[in-house]
Amino acid sequence: MKKRNIFIGIALPYANGSLHLGHVAGFLGGDILARYHRLIGDNVLLVSGSDCYGTPIAVEAAERGVQPEEIVNKYHDEFRENLINGLQFSYDIYTKTATESHAKVVQEIFLDLYNKGYLYTKTEKALYSPFLERFLPDRFVEGTCPKCKYPDARGDQCDQCGSFLDGTDLIKPRINSKILQRDVKDEDLRLEFRESEHFYLKLSALEEKLQKFIEEKSGLWRANARGFAKSFIKQGLKDRAITRDTGWGIPIPLPGYEKKRIYVWFEAVIGYLSASKLWAKEKGDKDEWKDYWLNKDARHYYVHGKDNIPFHTIIWPAILLAEGRLNVPDYIFSSEYLTFEGKQFSKSRGWGVWLPSFLESFNPETIRFYLTVSGLETSDTDFIWKDYAHLVNSELIGKFGNLVHRALSFSKKNFPEGVEVTSSLDKDAKDLLELTKKAFPKVGKLIEEGKFRSAWLEIKRILEHGNRFVDKKEPWSKIKDEEKREEVQTDLAVIVHVIRSLGILVSPFLPTASKKIKKFLSCKEEDVWEYPSFSKKIKIERVEILYQRIEEEEIEKQYELLERSCS
Repeated sequence: MKKRNIFIGIALPYANGSLHLGHVAGFLGGDILARYHRLIGDNVLLVSGSDCYGTPIAVEAAERGVQPEEIVNKYHDEFRENLINGLQFSYDIYTKTATESHAKVVQEIFLDLYNKGYLYTKTEKALYSPFLERFLPDRFVEGTCPKCKYPDARGDQCDQCGSFLDGTDLIKPRINSKILQRDVKDEDLRLEFRESEHFYLKLSALEEKLQKFIEEKSGLWRANARGFAKSFIKQGLKDRAITRDTGWGIPIPLPGYEKKRIYVWFEAVIGYLSASKLWAKEKGDKDEWKDYWLNKDARHYYVHGKDNIPFHTIIWPAILLAEGRLNVPDYIFSSEYLTFEGKQFSKSRGWGVWLPSFLESFNPETIRFYLTVSGLETSDTDFIWKDYAHLVNSELIGKFGNLVHRALSFSKKNFPEGVEVTSSLDKDAKDLLELTKKAFPKVGKLIEEGKFRSAWLEIKRILEHGNRFVDKKEPWSKIKDEEKREEVQTDLAVIVHVIRSLGILVSPFLPTASKKIKKFLSCKEEDVWEYPSFSKKIKIERVEILYQRIEEEEIEKQYELLERSCS
């Protein structure tokens, strides 16, 4: 099969606070895709980075008496540690938008669109806070949604109906007090309208191109992204301001606008392109990014949470279509919302499961597993500590970890020189091996389609059949009969081969477990996504337990910590 160039962009997390499990839910699919495509031999470029600009960071820095860079660098370093060393995300590059290289790419795109007539200036009324003495970006504003009347809609988007908004559209707009992270009087949240000149992205001129793009590509998107994009464009596209009155951000590359900056929702998505260019430069071939962005045979995946749908289905495609040469998104895999114990994650209220804390207490692969199988691809999911522990203990440990440990430990103890097929295979053995062989194309196809939960369910079928096979064969009983020793060895060789195959199949989901299985079985060759051939003899090295059971006391401790943090 010819190697393909696969670009995967994972949403850029905003660098003003620790990541929580809701973020991870939106990101995880990108790593699963990247690991799978590398196994089948494709060229993969997996990129992301920390989103560094925007008024919330600037205001928080002012309140703390520090520079915005200090906040950004703190969380950027934390993100890298938690995502790469903690969750084992296999980024080819994880950068940040507060770099000269990103600013240069953004300014090049800005000037290109300006010269082509897709950017223009207009003076309009904007929301100004007398309390903060500054104009406010949409993300710093909340109010009542004009469409569904949800009282706490954000200035750029309503979480209730999904409508794409402008802060000036809101009924009774006010400062988002949650972002302020302090108590203020209601009168201090008041906003007023003042005039300000800004650059606008001419979305109205791109409506026909965007409509055609959505019709061609949306069949490859998840239902939530497809539904939003089609509904949104049906309403007609309004031009959007892409600059703000602030000193924290990327400067406008034209004279006379020194006190304004390019707005974060325009420049952050360009981070996918700037990261690709930086990756190529750091590799020593500054033009290699073109293999992914200018090669029309390249495939582009975007993986993110539900709140990022407008930017990946409308804004980023609009920028790319206006630029005219670069590849547009092919696959968009947007997760639904993850709530926590019945409520939304909230940094200001301390309500949630924060990634640094989680990684201190639990195996990172348990959350990779949980978020894969929890159903977030098609519906909102509520993370409940007790449900998480039960699912991990019963499924990940009970079916997967238990099969690996008991089969390999028994094989090593009774056949220290290794196991091999020494007698003919019966129907049970042939059926199990056939099921395992057929799983490779099935699981691979489902991963490529972003159906990660369904892909795991195919693996789960093998685990269930494998456990039944061991239970039925009862090697612990048969081994006592010397005449049945060859039969036992054959049965064990079958299940050990299945475990070797599982080590490959679970690799995109559970990379650490996959490496351990290879080590248990002394596998030296590189993994590829195909059913492995039978070895003449498989020798088992030292076997360890893959995962420790999550005890009730550990979960009770999490509830105690949560109660303390909210009191």
